[in-house]
Amino acid sequence: MTYRERFEAAMRHKPVDRVPMDLAGTRLSGIYDQNMVRGLAQYLGFNEPYSGDYSYFDERILKHFDIDFRRVGDILQPKSPLARQISDTEYTDCWGVKRAYTGLYWDIVESPLKGAQTEDLEKYPWPKAEDTDPAQIEEFACQAKQLYNNTDYVVCSCHPCYGVFELGCYLCGFDDFLLKMALDQDFVNLFFDKALQYQKDIIDIYYGAIGKYIHMTTSGDDFGMQTGPFMSETMFEEMIKPYFASRIKYTRRHTDAYFFHHTCGSVFSLIPHLIEAGVDILNPIQPRAKDMAPGRLKAAYGDRIVFHGGIDTQHLLPNGTAEEVADGVTLALDALSHNGGYILAPAHNLQPGVPLENIAAIFETGIKYKVR
Repeated sequence: MTYRERFEAAMRHKPVDRVPMDLAGTRLSGIYDQNMVRGLAQYLGFNEPYSGDYSYFDERILKHFDIDFRRVGDILQPKSPLARQISDTEYTDCWGVKRAYTGLYWDIVESPLKGAQTEDLEKYPWPKAEDTDPAQIEEFACQAKQLYNNTDYVVCSCHPCYGVFELGCYLCGFDDFLLKMALDQDFVNLFFDKALQYQKDIIDIYYGAIGKYIHMTTSGDDFGMQTGPFMSETMFEEMIKPYFASRIKYTRRHTDAYFFHHTCGSVFSLIPHLIEAGVDILNPIQPRAKDMAPGRLKAAYGDRIVFHGGIDTQHLLPNGTAEEVADGVTLALDALSHNGGYILAPAHNLQPGVPLENIAAIFETGIKYKVR
């Protein structure tokens, strides 16, 4: 099978020659730490610095593991009077959210709408999609077209915008926004209205340029904690699902790509709603979260949605041996890969401290595994 044939068969829950595998095909399945990427390249025998054209990841590593996916695009940051560089370790983004570098990630340290009222939303200087750099869009379109026309890889576009719930938490702070969802639904609905309009505007620009060259597109919005969703199923269905479904439906005006959604945590009870909203692929399948055991997911929803991820990044990958990782990958494949419907990947980005041999064990096991 070619990469695209394998992916299409898996998406249609048909038998495959081997399970499709992803490393760095999305913002949510790669390695942020470039020292770790360079170390992995050296571990695999690539001793010269990477000098290839592909900018998102070391292409030599992807080819070594026979990875099926290649990434294009990114979250867009339109020009905004709110955006400014404060120092080498602090900046404010186009939404007015202040972030500080904490050693690996840029963490939120200030939420500009914390404590805001409904009237403050009308006065707030929301970013405008039309202020996106057209040269960046053109570059993404050229990359997508080149991959689509000149390779057989599955072309995956990053989501161009944040999810409505996470954006609310970023701008207001998690505690404040969760309280508002319970106590001030007028604020939340207006916030979501404005966020959805921005999403639609950015979708027109972004997918209007790259939509015909991609096979899968991502979105991200974390709805779950380790023990369960952030909100009740009823609250999700009434307050978030309509906006999420509208975003997916609007995206499909511009592309036939399968829709991948990332939500960490325990979201077992929300999966039927995600399917109804239009999600085709669920990531990251955090196996140590409550009710998220791969076998349970496959039994309950395996004929209705495709699973992506599932290899434990909380304990197995950082603490296990290569043999234990291979055993864990085999168990996940046994549970999830029958009759397609599964894409092998770590359950989120690989963190510093994961032994390089454990990373290799994931994909070496995937290549060798005989799909039932």
